[in-house]
Order: sequence, then structure tokens, then C-alpha cells
Amino acid sequence: MAEQIPVITIDGPGGSGKGTIARLLGERLGWHFLDSGALYRVLGLYAERSGVALDDEAGLTVLAHALPVRFEGGADGARVWLADDDVTSEIRTEYCGGLASKVAALPHVRAALLERQRAFRQAPGLIADGRDMGTVVFPGAPVKIFLTATAEERARRRHKQLNEQGVSVNLSALLREIAERDERDASRAVAPLKPADDAEIVDTTEVSIASVVERVLNIAERRLGISLIGEERF
Repeated sequence: MAEQIPVITIDGPGGSGKGTIARLLGERLGWHFLDSGALYRVLGLYAERSGVALDDEAGLTVLAHALPVRFEGGADGARVWLADDDVTSEIRTEYCGGLASKVAALPHVRAALLERQRAFRQAPGLIADGRDMGTVVFPGAPVKIFLTATAEERARRRHKQLNEQGVSVNLSALLREIAERDERDASRAVAPLKPADDAEIVDTTEVSIASVVERVLNIAERRLGISLIGEERF
């Protein structure tokens, strides 16, 4: 049964490192990986291309049910396709992140994507990355992690990432956008960004990626009562 398949949820605000940590955990354990944020980013892009307003909840819900998205490239979902268009790079822009935050605030849209996200729970296990994985999508997950970092640190990371991609962006503007999105995500009526009551909070500020991965693995082993480090990849 699906409920017996272990799930590690990794929630947190943008720039906290949850995507990187979740992907590395998936690769390390050979488990499946769900990038829930990609679904909302693709939906926001699909809405824009379809001429559906971001405040048209009924129209967006119809799009969500029929969203022609697929992930390719193995457990990490390396490539993201919208119908026949590879949108992997486009959905990672700050602009698409803003679209995602707006459509994700709509209750019926979130409900439409809920079962699609839960379908990722397949053997031998799932690493679920998002903002409400531990509170809404997989509330019964045995291992729940909430990553956090200061807004300044998250802005610095994003600034570095964009510069490496050849994108010029103002650090102060990034910090302002992050603060605005934090407020929007934390104050929305449905599935606000917050740690699950039984989540372990891990501050990644000035902590190496490798150290965070090891800490999460240690937490997971303790919660699951089994050794994960020696598991073979599928």
C-alpha cells in the first residue's frame, strides 16, 4: 500500500536550499523526487500562455486538472516539459516564481494538484520538496524537515545563482522580492507556509550543503528506525 512507502518531506521558503537538499537526498537514497514547486511554476506559465488571468480561480482550476506537464531524466526530474515544450530553464526564473506564488494561493487550484502530487509516492520511497508537503500533501509522512535561512542569506544565494547563469540582477531588489513572497506564502488562507507540528527545523544559514544532507539523513534514520546510508540505488 502507498501509505507504507516512506516519505521525507522537505519544506521551507525559497532559497532555503530545499530543492538542492531534496535532489541530493533522492540521488543518495535512490528514491523518487517530487518538485512540487515546478508544478505551480508550470501552471503559472501555462495560464499566461493560455490567456487565463492569475485571479481567475475557476479557469486556473480547469487548467490544473488538464495540465500537460511531464518530468524526464530519472528520479530528479531533470527536465520539465509543458506539452512539447521544454520549459526547464524558463520556469526557474524569478518571473515564473512570482506566477507560481500567485496561483498557489488559490484553494481550488491547490486541490486540483493535490492528487497529482500524491501519485509520486512510489517504492522504494519519496523525497517531497515544497511548501506544504508535511502539512497538507503528506501529513502522515514519518520524516518532516523544515529548512530555513535568513532572508539576506537566501537573497545572496539566489543572486549568486543568477549571476552564474549570466543574469544580472540587483541584490536589494531580490531581497525585497523574497520578503514579499515570504509574506504572501505565510499569510495565504489555504496551506500557508509553516512547519508541521512534528517537523524538525534545520537552519541552513552559513551551513554547507553536505552538512545539511548528513543532518537530514541522521534525522530520517532516527525517525524511521532503519539505516538509510547503505541502501542501494534503484
